[in-house]
Amino acid sequence: MKNGITFNDVLESVDKLSLEEQETLMDVLHRRLIEQRRSELAKEIQDAQHEFREGSSQPATPSEIMKEISS
Repeated sequence: MKNGITFNDVLESVDKLSLEEQETLMDVLHRRLIEQRRSELAKEIQDAQHEFREGSSQPATPSEIMKEISS
């Protein structure tokens, strides 16, 4: 473990917060997760666009993509 804090330690610390503080923490965490996912998606889009420009990927129809996923 990098910093010595376990998930259980975090939960126990959160239990010591007031309900209002816990709600605020949830909001902050939710917003951070949304932003993190947004950044990941932006990176994936940039990578896909780069691959397409370089010719290392080809356009595909939705049915072709689903067929590949299913196999």
